Amino acid sequence: MKCPTCAHPESKVVDSRPSSDGSTIRRRRECLSCGKRFTTYEMIEALPLIVVKKDRSREAFDRSKLLRSVIRACDKRFVTLEQMDALVSDIETTLQNSLQSEVNSSRIGEMVMDRLKALDEVAYVRFASVYRQFKDIGAFMDELNRLLDEKKGN
Repeated sequence: MKCPTCAHPESKVVDSRPSSDGSTIRRRRECLSCGKRFTTYEMIEALPLIVVKKDRSREAFDRSKLLRSVIRACDKRFVTLEQMDALVSDIETTLQNSLQSEVNSSRIGEMVMDRLKALDEVAYVRFASVYRQFKDIGAFMDELNRLLDEKKGN
């Protein structure tokens, strides 16, 4: 690591600590030439994740867009922002760990519904009604009946 003071190319690590969210590591370094100390941050370089939409168009994965849709589904429910953020983080981590550079939007939608079903059934139905584009009350009732049948089975 090049020293910001004297540009010497070598330094030693004096202290390392993970950040509070665990996404980066803070390192205190000391230049082997001038002795000045400086801080660097090390993070994992994430591969860009591309979402393939239903119309076959492609766009970069947008965590905030996914979080907004979950917040909308959980509106006026007893679901905390921390729970919603954790849900989105879990999905994002799962997608990044899959090592695929492209993912279908339908897979993301199914992942959200699976997690919302366990978190809050009303939020699940709200999200499903938009995601699955229910055409009429019959389709809506079919989904509610499916949910009730699953509950009875447990």
